[in-house]
Amino acid sequence: MSVPLVLASGSSIRAQLLERAAVPFSVKVARVDEDMVKRALLAEGAPPRDIADALAELKAGKVSDKVPGAMVLGCDQVLDFDGRLISKPETPDDALLQLKAMRGKRHTLLSAAVIYQDGEPIWRHVGQVRLRMKANSDKYLKDYVARNWDSIRHAVGAYKLEEEGVRLFATIDGDYFNVLGMPLLELLNFLASRGVIDQ
Repeated sequence: MSVPLVLASGSSIRAQLLERAAVPFSVKVARVDEDMVKRALLAEGAPPRDIADALAELKAGKVSDKVPGAMVLGCDQVLDFDGRLISKPETPDDALLQLKAMRGKRHTLLSAAVIYQDGEPIWRHVGQVRLRMKANSDKYLKDYVARNWDSIRHAVGAYKLEEEGVRLFATIDGDYFNVLGMPLLELLNFLASRGVIDQ
């Protein structure tokens, strides 16, 4: 590989996606106060798509300064529910409230990726997936949260589609990799075009 790729994220799922696609990379976690940035952008009226993109760029930019020459990949995912940003639940009760509010309705997951090199952005993409939840019962949702809290507390919208969360959904329109938090196909195409991976 001519140019090293650095993942500016501690996400095990994103690392697994790159590993399974046989992409060589290293990890250097960006230390960013995401909540503060989100609050500032929401106060300015930024739409969810722009917030995902800005957070991904901030992570890539912060790490890029520390690894000259490397391509640094920053990622972020947000959930847009009727124009509102839904974040990771803070408590099981918060998770239950989120799931009850979204059941039977549509929402959008936005997965942003930005690559920096030598302190400058050189590529970006925001993938979008539209999902419609089933009208699950209060009992099922309560039991679901109780069974899965340790996992879903780390997930926007209080679900993980790669786990039991798939049972919450009626339809999913879009790329599964975007659901997992990375526009992987677009990223691989870019890396191949730059000779970072073989094609």
